[in-house]
Amino acid sequence: MGLQQFWDERYSQPGYAYGTAPNVFFRQQIDKLTPGRLLMPAEGEGRNGVYAAQRGWQVDAFDISEKGREKALRLAQQAGVSMRYWVGDLDSLSFPESHYDAIGLIFAHFPASRRRVYHQRLVQLLKPGGRIILEGFSKAHLTYQQRNPAVGGPQDEKVLFSKRELTEDFQGLQLEFLGECEVTLQEGIYHVGQGKVIRLVALKPLP
Repeated sequence: MGLQQFWDERYSQPGYAYGTAPNVFFRQQIDKLTPGRLLMPAEGEGRNGVYAAQRGWQVDAFDISEKGREKALRLAQQAGVSMRYWVGDLDSLSFPESHYDAIGLIFAHFPASRRRVYHQRLVQLLKPGGRIILEGFSKAHLTYQQRNPAVGGPQDEKVLFSKRELTEDFQGLQLEFLGECEVTLQEGIYHVGQGKVIRLVALKPLP
């Protein structure tokens, strides 16, 4: 099964796979910032983008799943906000450079062969003074998955994150926070239980 088919099937199920509330770390970080333009790659069913839109952000989002887009736009409508949402990936979509005040990467695990290229492309889309906010599963998360499959996450170690790889991917940015920690997730039905994540906040320096 291809990735697009996998996500379309998951997002075709009743309810919201990862709930409708925003990711805790994303909420904490986005609430610190003055609203502006936000890009949400791999946005799925829209829980984080909709939250940001409710806080006054202009939200652009994309994902490879058409079903994810449909549910995200439905969630936005129910919340009384709007967001622009495209179906595709960074190889097929085009966004303006130096345009976004923030980019949210919440469990945005790209194919291993494209991860660094995509991350460096996203840096180009960020305005000087803009921030990347990232939370994703670390390579150590596999042990947690084995104990509790309900916690979810990719099962391929190459797709999971390490602090070293992320530091290299986002070189040129000023790391404001980079940490690996154990969390207890309660996000819908596919992120339930203890897991190991890496969290990053990185600033694009002014010229």
